Amino acid sequence: MTAYVSALDLFSIGIGPSSSHTVGPMRAAGVFAQQLADSGLLPQVVRVHCSLFGSLGSTGLGHGTPDAVLAGLAGFRPETCDPNDVRGAWSGLAPGATLTLIGGHTIAIAASDVHFEPRTRLPGHPNALTLSAWGEPADPGQTSSGQTGPEPAVALFEQTFYSIGGGFIRQDGERPATRSGAPYPLPYSSSAELLALCDEYELAICDVARRNEEAIHGAATLDAGLDAIWNAMHVCVEAGLNATGTLPGGLKVKRRAAAVRQRLEEYDRLPLRERDTSTEWLHAFALAVNEENAAGGRVVTAPTNGAAGIIPAVGHYYLRFVPGADAGGLRRYLLTAVAIGSLVKANASISGAEGGCQAEVGSACAMASGALCAVLGGTPRQVENAAEIAMEHHLGLTCDPVGGLVQVPCIERNAIASSTAVSAARLALHGDGTHLVSLDTVIETMRQTGLDMSTKYKETSEGGLAVNVIEC
Repeated sequence: MTAYVSALDLFSIGIGPSSSHTVGPMRAAGVFAQQLADSGLLPQVVRVHCSLFGSLGSTGLGHGTPDAVLAGLAGFRPETCDPNDVRGAWSGLAPGATLTLIGGHTIAIAASDVHFEPRTRLPGHPNALTLSAWGEPADPGQTSSGQTGPEPAVALFEQTFYSIGGGFIRQDGERPATRSGAPYPLPYSSSAELLALCDEYELAICDVARRNEEAIHGAATLDAGLDAIWNAMHVCVEAGLNATGTLPGGLKVKRRAAAVRQRLEEYDRLPLRERDTSTEWLHAFALAVNEENAAGGRVVTAPTNGAAGIIPAVGHYYLRFVPGADAGGLRRYLLTAVAIGSLVKANASISGAEGGCQAEVGSACAMASGALCAVLGGTPRQVENAAEIAMEHHLGLTCDPVGGLVQVPCIERNAIASSTAVSAARLALHGDGTHLVSLDTVIETMRQTGLDMSTKYKETSEGGLAVNVIEC
C-alpha cells in the first residue's frame, strides 16, 4: 500500500468557495443521481431530499453547499461547470420550481428539500450528507390502514456520503480509498520511506512522483495534466488580480488584490526603488486566488479550496523572482508538492472539519515550501526539512471562519502562509537536511492535535473569531 495520490487527483480544477463544502457535495449529488439512473428508479422519483450534517450543516449555507447539491443532481461537474450556473441553484429557487436530474427526469424542488443538521455528527466524518429519493404512493387516495387520506411518499433510495477534504468523497460503508502498491513502481507510506527511495535510486522527490505518475498516466498525459493544472492556477491569479468590488456574503469584504497589484506595478516602474517587492507580490498572488475562491469562481484545490492560494502564489513567486525558472521547473514544483501532500492526506488529514486549519493551510504551506526548496536546488532531505518547518509552525491552527464564509481570516491567512513557505524553504537550504523533528513526526502530531481540538474550532463557526467578531 502506498500513500501516493496522483497530482491529477490531488490538484483538481473546481469552483469556490470550498472543496469540502462545495466541490465534494456536488460530486456526491452527481454520484447519487447517476446511481438512481443506473438502478432504473429515476422515472419513479418525484422528490429528492438532502440532509447536511455536522460541519456541512453548520457552515454549508455560507459555503454554498445547497447550491452545489442541486447543481450536482442536475449533472453539473465542478471541473467543467460554469460557476454562474451553480450560484443560486438553491438559494434562488422560486415557488413551484423544478429540477431536471441527470438523465433528463424533472422533479419538483423547494428550498425545504435541503435540511441543515449541524448538531448531528455521523461517525464516518464531520462532513456528511444523506440524499434520499422519494416516489408517489401506490394508491394516493388510500392509506396503508385502509382509511382515505394522503399516503406518505415512498422512500425509493438513500445514500450517505462523506466529503473528506480536497473535493474527495467516500460513500458510507465504503473503505477509505487506497491503491495497492503494484501499479506504482516506487510506493511509499512515510517520508522516511520516500527519502530511502531517493537514496536507493539516486532520485529527487519529484522524480519519485514522476515515475509513479507515468506508470499510471504515461508521460504525455501527465505533462499535459500538470500544465492544465498550472494554467488554471495562473488564470485564477490573473482573474483575482484584476477583479474589484465586494465579495458575496454578509461581511461586505472588499477585494484588495487588484489595488495591491496596481500599487506594486507603479512602484516597480520607479527608476530608483528602495525595497524588494517580491514578498508583497507573493501576498498579492495569494489574495487574488482566495478572493476568487470566496466569490465562487474557478479555482484549483491545492490541496483544498480554503488553502488554494498558497501553492499558486509560491509558484508565481518562483517564476517571477527566481532566475532560470521555467515550465519544467513548474512541473517539478507541482510533483514535489503532491509527493508531500500525499503523505499528509494518508497519515493525517487535509480537511478543516477534521483537523482544523492546520490540516488545510498547514498542509498547503508544507507542500509549497518543500516544492520551492526543490526547485531552488534543495536535496531530498532539505526538501523534507522545509516541509516539516512549514507544517510545524501551523500546528494547532483553528478553522473558525466568520459568518461561515471562506473570507475572514482565510484570505489573509493564505497570504501569510505563502510567506512562511518561502521562509521555511530558504531556512532549510541553509542547512544540510539534518534536523531533530521529522516530517513524519510533525504530520502525526498534526493528526493528534486535530483529534484533540474542540469541534467548535473545526469549520463550524462556533468558536474563535467566528463568535468574537461583530458582524456589521
